[in-house]
Amino acid sequence: MTIAIDDTTITGAVRAAITAVDDPEMPGVSIVDLGLLESLDVGADGAVAVGLIPTFSGCPALAVIRDTVQAAVAAVDGVTTVRVEFLRSPAWSIARISPRAEHALAQRLGVAVERGGAAACPRCGAATTERSLFGPTRCRAVHVCTGCGEAVEVMR
Repeated sequence: MTIAIDDTTITGAVRAAITAVDDPEMPGVSIVDLGLLESLDVGADGAVAVGLIPTFSGCPALAVIRDTVQAAVAAVDGVTTVRVEFLRSPAWSIARISPRAEHALAQRLGVAVERGGAAACPRCGAATTERSLFGPTRCRAVHVCTGCGEAVEVMR
């Protein structure tokens, strides 16, 4: 699919294309809302450089994210080349997650975000306690809800 635009809106169209890319491990949650987009440079010649911050350096989804961003940006009219790079700094943290992503994580995936040392259960809103620092992915832990007793994945 090609996004038709003119030269005055190419940066906006590129940003929109990147925003449409979901994290492959979290369908329905944009990589932009997760705070992965750090830099975007669109040259007058249509050359695009995208700087992304990984949630952690060994994330197995990085190649999929890079390839999906590459394809999405390349589909924008006026783009001549695309370079997607994972940056070493700044470090990603949950502070980069937007309220929209936090809501989508809770509602769509049942995943909470640990802010200020506490995570609320996405099902009932009660406090959670950590059961295991190690969850299904390296950026998540497993908590137990003190209200409903359900296991809860928590982004950390």
